[in-house]
Amino acid sequence: MGPLSTIEKLGILADAAKYDASCASSGTAKKNSLGGKGIGSTEGMGICHAYAPDGRCISLLKILLTNHCIFDCHYCINRKSSNVRRARFTPQEVADLTISFYKRNYIEGLFLSSGIIKSSNFTMEQMVEAARILREECDFRGYIHLKTIPEADPELVHQAGLYADRVSINVELPTRKGLTRLAPDKDASQIEGAMGKVKSDIIEAKDAKKRFKHAPRFAPAGQSTQMIIGADAASDSDIVGRASKLYGGFGLRRVYYSAFSPIPDASAVLPLKRPPLIREHRLYQSDWLMRFYGYQVRDVQQAMGKDGNLPLDIDPKLAWALKFRSVFPLDVNRAPREQLLRVPGLGVTAVNRIIAARRHRTLRLDEVGKLTVSIAKVRPFICAADWRPTALTDRADLRKMLAPKQEQLELFAA
Repeated sequence: MGPLSTIEKLGILADAAKYDASCASSGTAKKNSLGGKGIGSTEGMGICHAYAPDGRCISLLKILLTNHCIFDCHYCINRKSSNVRRARFTPQEVADLTISFYKRNYIEGLFLSSGIIKSSNFTMEQMVEAARILREECDFRGYIHLKTIPEADPELVHQAGLYADRVSINVELPTRKGLTRLAPDKDASQIEGAMGKVKSDIIEAKDAKKRFKHAPRFAPAGQSTQMIIGADAASDSDIVGRASKLYGGFGLRRVYYSAFSPIPDASAVLPLKRPPLIREHRLYQSDWLMRFYGYQVRDVQQAMGKDGNLPLDIDPKLAWALKFRSVFPLDVNRAPREQLLRVPGLGVTAVNRIIAARRHRTLRLDEVGKLTVSIAKVRPFICAADWRPTALTDRADLRKMLAPKQEQLELFAA
């Protein structure tokens, strides 16, 4: 078989990268090519779609440097024992593809990960070289996210952070036991050590920037990680607890949850079915509660069932409210912000609007309804000037009333 063309390599390595979910492009420093200097921009509208906090869709070229790998992680389609077609880019090819796609207005940035070829250090050197070519030779100012390798020399990971907007190191699985069983070549302590080093480098860079105007930046969009859900026996309680420790211990910008997907020629130790995608969604909702709504990890765990898993039919915020009905109803005209954020159906924006509006008038139920997406979910948990839920909050069938209606889809519906 002859050498692969660039297009053939792209087809193989872009498909191999689809299992990594941690490719958001938010939080980076603003850079652009105004004034005729450089190529690319991290601003404006955006092949992989990521979303900024303000809702903008930003397109990223999401590829692997190579899908060759010397590791044999059971859950990975690119593992050493997997019978898949292999390919490999050179750093120059990665840079050329990125610039070519950017000039065609296909992308705004690059997400680069890799299997481990030859050694962790060699692979990390190749990834850093691709980023160096883009930044120094092409003067590319768009977004770059590098998936770093915890087994690599810390100095190489540091170099990656000097070129990338965001770096990430995957913890892979929620528990050390699961990692030992399914990824015998990886070490949880080594992964956490690498994440701790990146955290300290970010803090040092921010401190240097305050004191020296031209201090080099280091991963201005921070670091993130990813956990695979459903490949082992870890419960949602284990996963949420692990995520909370990662946020607190390493200052992560995001923890991504990726539902395990059965792969060809799968190892016998893996489950035969993937977990329901709604489970991944519920974990993201619980993550939001801890990051933006003031919930502690114990609060989210209180919303879980006896098996330690989040309910799939209702969101974790509603599950918590139904378990602690004595907290409700809350008076929208008097309750503090942190309590209003516990009301099912009220998001951060709605709560901010309510607090701003009640400074000028006493709110009625219909006025609250105008400040929210839907008042139906909110009504059992609040009081307003003209509304008291009376026995509604304590109804035995309240969960059934508020749970999303299940609908049977039609195969031949228009």
